[in-house]
This record gives sequence, structure tokens and C-alpha cells, in this order.
Amino acid sequence: MTGLIDAAGTVHEPAPADARIVSLVPSITELLFDLGLGDRVVGRTAFCVHPADRVKAVTSVGGTKTVRMDKIAALHPTHAIVNVDETPRDLADEMAAAGIRVVITHPVEVRDNLALYRLLGGMFGAEAEAEALCARFTAAYDATVAAAEGLPERRVLYLIWTGPWMTVSRDTYVSRMLSLVRWGTGCWIGRARYPSLELTPAIVESMDRVLFSTEPFPFKDRHIAEFRQAFPDHADKALFIDGQMVSWYGSRAIAGLGYLTDLAAGLP
Repeated sequence: MTGLIDAAGTVHEPAPADARIVSLVPSITELLFDLGLGDRVVGRTAFCVHPADRVKAVTSVGGTKTVRMDKIAALHPTHAIVNVDETPRDLADEMAAAGIRVVITHPVEVRDNLALYRLLGGMFGAEAEAEALCARFTAAYDATVAAAEGLPERRVLYLIWTGPWMTVSRDTYVSRMLSLVRWGTGCWIGRARYPSLELTPAIVESMDRVLFSTEPFPFKDRHIAEFRQAFPDHADKALFIDGQMVSWYGSRAIAGLGYLTDLAAGLP
């Protein structure tokens, strides 16, 4: 099979059956296992936590932003899977210079998952498994779109960090996921995909919901309590949201679509 093109426009050939993969993207690591390719994954990040019962047996090479090249080299990988947002560019270049085939991913639209499944399935001989995931994803996607027809439009602030506060721009996978249930993330000043902002009364006033994501910053009950104390007139706008379900592309997106639909439908 040819024509396997990654997010950087690089054309990849099918990998040999003895390919050794280092996955530096937590959601991709889970996807590889769901494609039946777990036995080829020799390295992962410390944040690759799914599937929980199997991934612990795979060597960790550091955090997504603090990967150690010496640990990668010791695993003798043939392929490394990276992401534009999560993997430092100099690390990707260093791996390529070392002879590792670097596969670059960058889903933005939710339906980009289909191409992602087919890229990895086609590269590593899991075409049938990829098509099975595509069918499941398409069914979940279509169900979300249909359900959203009966949902109200809402303006939401999706928080990913504090100290400083950070959110997501429209040009992100998270925003495109939220838009499927008619949740708009607004338009933030500047060109940053993950901009900082000051959480002012005016911003809170303009939002229908303020979403505290469980990752990358692990917001807790105390953060919700602090928000409600600071903005008592808008206390009911604060809502936890499962970051993995709305920011992880790959196979988790299938469950994520159902999760997001149920969350939106359950709001008053």
C-alpha cells in the first residue's frame, strides 16, 4: 500500500512486520493498542496511561515535553509517532537524524480521526482494524451531529491551565469537538492556539459555561470553589469536563463523542 501521508505531507511506506514503535503521544499510544499493534510499541511517554492494564509494560522515555533521547536510542526504534502540538520540533529532528522514521500527526477537525486510523493501520498492517474503528467513529459522529440539532447554542470558556489562565483557540481539536454540540469557544485576541487570558468579570459574564478540564492541568474541586467565591453571580456556570474525552483524538474520540453529547444534553 502506498500514499500513506502524514500531517507534514511526508509519504510513508508500509513498515516491516518487525517494526519497533516509540509513541510520544498519549492518545496515539492508546490507538496503537486498539489497532492490535501493542506488541510493536517499545516506548511511550509517562503520560501514556491507556490501556492501563497493558501500557505499564512499555518503557517510558519521559514526559511529552521532556523526552530523553538516550532512552529512545536504547530501544532501537524504527518509527516514532509525534504530534505538532505535543512534541518539541528539535526532538523530532534529532530522531529523524538518528535514522528513526518520524510520523507526524496533527488532527484539528474531528473527522481527521478517520485519516489517522487509516494512516497508522496502513503503515503497520492493521487495515482491517482501522476500518472497523472508522465505522465505529462514523456512527458515533453521526449520532452526535443528529443529537446536536436539538441542543441550544452556548458560549463556553474551556480552561486548560491556571497561573496564568489558559484556554483554547478555535483552531484546535478541542474547539472543533465542542462545536459539534454547538458549544462555541469564542475568538481570543492574538494568534496563539492556546492563549493566556485574564479571567475578568466581563469574560465570565459573556460565557454560558466555564469548563474546568481535567487535563493538562488537573483542576480539582477547590478550583471550582475558588471560582464560585470569586464570581458568586455566575457560580452555576462552572463545570468539570473530562479532558481526555474531548482532547484525545484517536480511538478515545469514539467514546468522547458520546460523552460530550450526554454532557451537553444533560445541562439545563
